[in-house]
Amino acid sequence: MGTMTPARALAALTTLAMATAVAASGDGLFASYRPLELTLRAPLEALFESARRDDKFTVGGTLEYPDSETSKSAALEVKVSVRGHTSRRDSECSFPKLKLKFGGDGHATMFEDVGSLRLGTHCGEQADDNPTKEFGRLANEKSPIREAFVYRLLDAVEVPALKARPARITYVDTRPGATPLTRNALLLEDEEALQQRLKATAVISPGEFTSARDRFQPAATARLALAEAMVGNFDWCLRMFSDDSYRCDAKLPLWNIIALEHAEGPATPVLTDFDLAGMVVGSHNWFGTVYGNRFAESGSSVGTEVLSQVQRTRSLFSRAVLDEARAHFLSRRDHAYNTLAQAELDARGRDLARRHLDAFYAAIADAAFYRPVIVRPDTVVYASADRSLVACAAGEAAPAGTPVNIVATDGDMAQVAMLDVHWRWAPPRDCPAVRNGTVWIAKDAVGTDYPVGR
Repeated sequence: MGTMTPARALAALTTLAMATAVAASGDGLFASYRPLELTLRAPLEALFESARRDDKFTVGGTLEYPDSETSKSAALEVKVSVRGHTSRRDSECSFPKLKLKFGGDGHATMFEDVGSLRLGTHCGEQADDNPTKEFGRLANEKSPIREAFVYRLLDAVEVPALKARPARITYVDTRPGATPLTRNALLLEDEEALQQRLKATAVISPGEFTSARDRFQPAATARLALAEAMVGNFDWCLRMFSDDSYRCDAKLPLWNIIALEHAEGPATPVLTDFDLAGMVVGSHNWFGTVYGNRFAESGSSVGTEVLSQVQRTRSLFSRAVLDEARAHFLSRRDHAYNTLAQAELDARGRDLARRHLDAFYAAIADAAFYRPVIVRPDTVVYASADRSLVACAAGEAAPAGTPVNIVATDGDMAQVAMLDVHWRWAPPRDCPAVRNGTVWIAKDAVGTDYPVGR
């Protein structure tokens, strides 16, 4: 399955043609990926200041847009508010994300079915090599264009996500003497429009959500997990099963995943929010506290991060589900690369996108995917072959599904480099020997038949 056959390549090209036709049809706001020129007039400084104290504060404004019928500029009244979570902090974005709510009649054709819009802004004016200190955002106008590409890519590989479109927005603060500011931005559909598009009856709140195994089809969850790996995104959480603690806790079973309920059948998971994805920011400021660069064949952080999330899926799904999910992405490989070829990205953004795609498609091929892992639960990790000293804190053995590269053997012991895909030793726990060096484990604890069976 790792090789693209002529029939599969033809199927991928057919899928590309169909998706392109769909994207080009209709007059809707998201029917095109071409950047939309807009002007937003509102008391923005007053909004930013008041929103720090009141997260529900809104101001009135107007959104000017090109009227396709008259070839002139038209305007709609909007309510403007600040949105987001960590991006609202002063330490993150001097120009936070916004939400536009439309009111009254007179919607232009492209906005006729739009009740509100999420707006991804440029965040700030920092250089590429100066990300925000706390979360590592790319705080300049390259970020929303790269993020728009991520949404376009997910559409290309047919993984449910919000509809998105790049924009070029001139912000006009209506206070006297303010200077207009023109920057790249990102337009996103709201949850109401998403519900209508996917024929859902409700959005499941985090408080109501139980687990992916309870609410989603395994195939949908597997595609979601692989899609997050493909774009290098770690800013998400989905409680896979009742006691899952990987980047989740009891209070936060969902993060940047929208769970849609339907009148019949399982719920649908929908991906959103990629301003911290690897395809956007390039690197994660937490990388050195969880991973080292020695495990991935490329020796790069991109290769390590992609491989980590890909390999974690082996502990979550059956072989049948995994093989179907890999086949899904492999059948859309040409479509993914063609989408990249057509996208308008800055040079660094294009390179990041290609590196992530290269790493992902290498990682889901048969030989790379079913690589050696620990197959025995709670395998003790030693500092030496004689088992005289454990390498990590007492009681913190390596879980099954942890990938290993065998460096040497000594009797019934194997010296291995490990990739902590389960974040067993992520902060506040730590095991420098696993992260940056090699350790010793029982040789018979390693195998490739995981999950078991064909």
